[in-house]
Amino acid sequence: MSACVPTRAPDPSRPKRMHQPPSPPLPPAPPRRFGIAGADVSAATAVFLIALPLSLGIALATGAPLQAGLVAAAVGGLVAGRLGGSPLQVSGPAAGLTVVTAELIQRYGWRTTCAITVLAGLAQLGLGCLRVARTALAVSPAVVHGMLAGIGVTIAVAQLHIVLGGTPESSVLENLHALPAQLADLHPGAVSMSVLTLTLLLVWPRIPGRAGNALRKVPAALVAVTGATATAAFAGLTLAKVDLPSWRSHALAGLPEGPVLGVVAAVLTVTLVCSVQSLLGAVAVDKLVASRPELIAGRVTRSGAAARVGRSDLNRELLGQGAANVASGVLGGLPVAGVAVRSSANVQAGAVSRNSTMLHGVFVVVAALLMVPILELIPLASLAALVMAVGIQMVSLHHIRTVTRHREVLVYAVTTVGVVFLGVLEGVTLGVAVAVAVALHRLARTRITYEESNDETGGVHYVRVRGQLTFLAVPRLSRTLHLVPQGADAVVELDGSFMDHAAFESLQDWQNTHTAQGGAVEVTGRAGTRIAEPASSSGCRCRPWTPWRNHQCERPEPGQGQEEAARGLGGVSGSDGSSASPHSPYWADSPGATGPSGHQLARGISAFQRNTAPLVRGELARLAREGQRPAQLFLTCADSRLVTSMITSSGPGDLFVVRNVGNLVPLPGEDSGDDSVSAAIEYAVDVLKVRSITVCGHSGCGAMQALLSMEPGGARTPLRRWLGHGLPSLERMAATDRPWARLAGRAPADAVEQLCLTNVVQQLEHLRAHESVARALREGALDLHGMYFHVGEAQAYLLTGVGGDEEVFDHVRAAGLSA
Repeated sequence: MSACVPTRAPDPSRPKRMHQPPSPPLPPAPPRRFGIAGADVSAATAVFLIALPLSLGIALATGAPLQAGLVAAAVGGLVAGRLGGSPLQVSGPAAGLTVVTAELIQRYGWRTTCAITVLAGLAQLGLGCLRVARTALAVSPAVVHGMLAGIGVTIAVAQLHIVLGGTPESSVLENLHALPAQLADLHPGAVSMSVLTLTLLLVWPRIPGRAGNALRKVPAALVAVTGATATAAFAGLTLAKVDLPSWRSHALAGLPEGPVLGVVAAVLTVTLVCSVQSLLGAVAVDKLVASRPELIAGRVTRSGAAARVGRSDLNRELLGQGAANVASGVLGGLPVAGVAVRSSANVQAGAVSRNSTMLHGVFVVVAALLMVPILELIPLASLAALVMAVGIQMVSLHHIRTVTRHREVLVYAVTTVGVVFLGVLEGVTLGVAVAVAVALHRLARTRITYEESNDETGGVHYVRVRGQLTFLAVPRLSRTLHLVPQGADAVVELDGSFMDHAAFESLQDWQNTHTAQGGAVEVTGRAGTRIAEPASSSGCRCRPWTPWRNHQCERPEPGQGQEEAARGLGGVSGSDGSSASPHSPYWADSPGATGPSGHQLARGISAFQRNTAPLVRGELARLAREGQRPAQLFLTCADSRLVTSMITSSGPGDLFVVRNVGNLVPLPGEDSGDDSVSAAIEYAVDVLKVRSITVCGHSGCGAMQALLSMEPGGARTPLRRWLGHGLPSLERMAATDRPWARLAGRAPADAVEQLCLTNVVQQLEHLRAHESVARALREGALDLHGMYFHVGEAQAYLLTGVGGDEEVFDHVRAAGLSA
């Protein structure tokens, strides 16, 4: 067979696959009587089972009528669900509003609290009309997390009294003061039901095995409350239970009564907490939706319901929350906000539209009207234990670790303490003030250090500037720069995003003076990239991950060094007019580097030793002690444009890499087989125990072009013998009984790209022929993946299926930040 098979043999009876659409559309669904998908019904049921006990518990914690929690849950589902801008966010009475609402009820009474809820809703409507929703996201996350933690502590301390069989006081300090007396007067029935509730909440999500997977479909909150209710009923315990008076006596909103300033402050507090919590919840829901590609792609489900969910419209969400609060306040309900627990349950249960949120509201209405006798069997101690657990979870260790990593513990702690002991509005105000003070301190704080390297690295003097370089730091900068001896080589590292005019002039004047006295100066950023000169004076384009020819400035002609130094802070300048003196770190330790390529290599190594080695030395030392434990064998082409660590965001110890011309995997046992590739595969699978193998091809592969253009016969050079391992890929592309590998959304650009894709699929089949790979696949210890990297687009594609009707390489999209 000829080795040159650029296209398929013509077959008039066979349609061209390259022009088929990415995927065949599903047949039109039969007409439906109701426009609600089955996934929405099941998701609404799961959310309802979570919302029912939590709504009653939150109402109990605030001291409001228990019906108020059900009203808020129903209004949140129906009104906010219909009008809001986040289709899958579930709104209702939120634990984050418990402390605020409890304080309002105690100070102004229930009817005035309902009026304040209405006014807060109107304020949200006004903010939504002004389209300022995203401004709320400017609040420091440390302040928001601190606020929620403070509210959680307040809830947990208050509900502890009900868990023990008593009644909570009005403030945290009073609750803490009364706790010893409450512990001395325990109510065994209430304590036992609370302990049972907390035990079920803790154990239910952790049941192992298949039985656990099935049981976990029932929400733990529902199981805990139901278990405590059934136990109390069978044991005949005399406990305080849910009391739902007739809806005819339900109190509605009245005209606000009290001092005007106090009411205004209350409205602002409710507006702030509801808005921030709802908007942050909408952003979190967007991240959850991003983990379900079918919702983003807008695919059509087999039930006929459109499953496209776009990003949240935050201004519309604010309008929807405002309308819900107006309705809830008018109907005598608690304030409404987006609830993280219910929203995440809604997404994870498979909801595909806002119908699930609205349907859960309908379920709440039905329960409030028809399930009153059942709800009145629930012990209050069980609801208190449930809400106490929610309060404890609001003090998130993940959030604490996050703010610690970002050095914002002070903001978090001040906000938390302020909310606990002063109130929500006062605590948030304190947190914002501290956050602003910390930001100003960081802006004004600049650390300048001086260090002289040892003789082994060429005796270079380092001046490191950490922080923003403003006129306030100019005196210290000047003193430190003058510690560098005359005629010495110096590196100034600027680790900051801002330098004002005064600092720039001071640094430039010193650089000009120092180079005039025989020294050499290099000004770099944190990553070792040089601070570039103006475009008019230099061709330097120094950025990370740029090739040598773009990363290094050309050496100027003799006599130009002084002019470059006078023009700006770019590059390495020396008094002799060269771009680097013989004692420069770029030339150190490289006596054999001759010619441009040698100089580039020496410069690259020197930049690594100066900038990267100190950052990775600790990790490399650990790997040296423990040995390599890569998770993946990555087999790709030797093409210089493929930087494996860059396109996989991997580091030392992550990938066991094998590279060759054409990313080929020779079949085992062939006379012309290549033992080096087989040995690497065997070592990776049997010794290193890698869990996956990826074969990565790329666009414009020279090996594939050579295969297509290779004529039969000719001298058997090493390259031609090696490319012979790619002939099965040519045969696969020419076969008429197999589907063509293709990219999702478009046909291959030409025969070369078609062969590049086909070659990845073929080499995966060659991998399966290796004994070690076949054995690991049978044992379920190994996965195989195909990958295609388009160099010109900087776009990666992953093979989504092999051996079926289609072999499609799908886009790998950019991922969002985890919450």
